Amino acid sequence: MISLIAVGLVALLHLYILYLEMFLWTSPRGLRAFSLTKEFAEASKSLAANQGLYNGFLAAGLIWGILYRDPSVSKHIEIFFLACVIVAALYGGATAKKSILLIQGLPGLIALLLVLFLR
Repeated sequence: MISLIAVGLVALLHLYILYLEMFLWTSPRGLRAFSLTKEFAEASKSLAANQGLYNGFLAAGLIWGILYRDPSVSKHIEIFFLACVIVAALYGGATAKKSILLIQGLPGLIALLLVLFLR
């Protein structure tokens, strides 16, 4: 049960990131969240929306894993999408901001370990 909660929290995190990147990118909240200037945010708005959509796909995959009825299959769905979250965090941490490793990567890693060892 705790692994499902952890996966659900990672999914919610990615839905929140989707919301920030697709709808709040140029707002004061979006500017603060990503440490952006207004000018950069305006210039990169369409790229951010695209990135937000990908975060939504990660959330959708995690939710699919939670809702899938066959536990042996759902576990593998969750493992795949959590691995994608971790890879995205590693890449983002290396190329954009190191804080992505903590904000996105650590919850994904914790959830992955819980799924691997408690399910």
